[in-house]
Amino acid sequence: MPTTIDTAAQGLCSYIDASPSPFHACAEAARLLEGHGFTAVAETAAWPSEPGRYYLIRGGSLVAWSTEHADGPATPFRVVGAHTDSPNLRIKPQPDLSRAGWQLLGVEVYGGPLLSSWLDRDLGVSGRVAVRGTGGTVPETRLVKVDDPVLRVAQLAIHLDRDVNTEGVKLNAQQHLSPIWGVGTGPGDFTGWLAEQVGSAPGDVLGWDLMTHDLTPARLLGRHRDLVAAPRLDNLATSYAGVRALATAVEEAPARPSTQVLVLFDHEEVGSMSERGAFSTLLPVALERIVGTLGGGREEYLRALAGTVIASGDMAHATHPNYADRHEPQHQIAMNGGPVLKVNTKLRYATDAVGAAAFVAACEQAGVPVQKFVVRSDLPCGSTVGPMTAALTGATTVDFGAPMLSMHSARELAGAADQSMYAGALAAFLSPA
Repeated sequence: MPTTIDTAAQGLCSYIDASPSPFHACAEAARLLEGHGFTAVAETAAWPSEPGRYYLIRGGSLVAWSTEHADGPATPFRVVGAHTDSPNLRIKPQPDLSRAGWQLLGVEVYGGPLLSSWLDRDLGVSGRVAVRGTGGTVPETRLVKVDDPVLRVAQLAIHLDRDVNTEGVKLNAQQHLSPIWGVGTGPGDFTGWLAEQVGSAPGDVLGWDLMTHDLTPARLLGRHRDLVAAPRLDNLATSYAGVRALATAVEEAPARPSTQVLVLFDHEEVGSMSERGAFSTLLPVALERIVGTLGGGREEYLRALAGTVIASGDMAHATHPNYADRHEPQHQIAMNGGPVLKVNTKLRYATDAVGAAAFVAACEQAGVPVQKFVVRSDLPCGSTVGPMTAALTGATTVDFGAPMLSMHSARELAGAADQSMYAGALAAFLSPA
């Protein structure tokens, strides 16, 4: 029989394989939530006033919630947040290129990937396509997921780059990252190929949000299979843990009444300033509408926010064995050592003492260890959606993560045991004792 650790890690692998784009990540999260009684609602429709489990999808973002354990419209929220996007190469609007007898595609770098990790990998294409609707009316969007090896960014041979092993790979995003997808003297027909993938006429393809993805499946790794090797761990590991946590938390009434919420944002890797990013009104508006379904108004909404605590999850840097000097020596982070509390006095993370206490209490409630991450004082600190969410809602917010290596690589590494502890801590956070 598989252990709890194996079940959580294998579930994460399946989720990642099904989610090569933010749109697929939301669709797969919705599928999992529906298996636990969640029902889709439309933002353009009136939301149900009956206590229940609901979710909405806006592009590559998702909000899910349960009002079953609320005690009136001013009940505080417990919110777990994550993001669905990962650094990658995205297809340009007019991508067809021909060079030196090769057919290539024009791509644009999304986020801050380790570009060298994308070289010499078999790549598929995924995302969404907007096509002309039936009768030429309102456009429709269709998901596309091509898991065939159709693209490859070929690295220059060492014979033509003799210093590559001593001076590193030097890549120009415009010149060196165009993936090959055929041999020929003229450009290919990407639009025609894409139309076939979505069952449309080429003239009916109106636009796309498409990206490349590594085709190597997520899998357990190591002598004892105690690691997870996968693409997009940053941040689908938190997205999956949040889905598992919400599905667990809604089954029993918490000791303290709360409205339990999961939010998965798109566009974190490029600043979050979009209609569905963490800088948008997506979460505040959803929370206010939830209060409305409970019979409250603006006053009750503001009272609910005053008691709300938000746990914003993004992955954390485990201490790298080959670069231990890059880490703060008093805050070493162990793989399979439990969730990580992230602290920064410049507010690159939103964690303060109150938020930290809430997260530590949740870890204690779940019976899992907690680690604390601080970046070296002589290195800059990355950021995430926690500070934005805190500023937009005024709610106590804590930033946390799970340990990993190779962050922003095309293929990353996390701990298998951490995945069960991660979801367990978040479930406890959503159901405070």
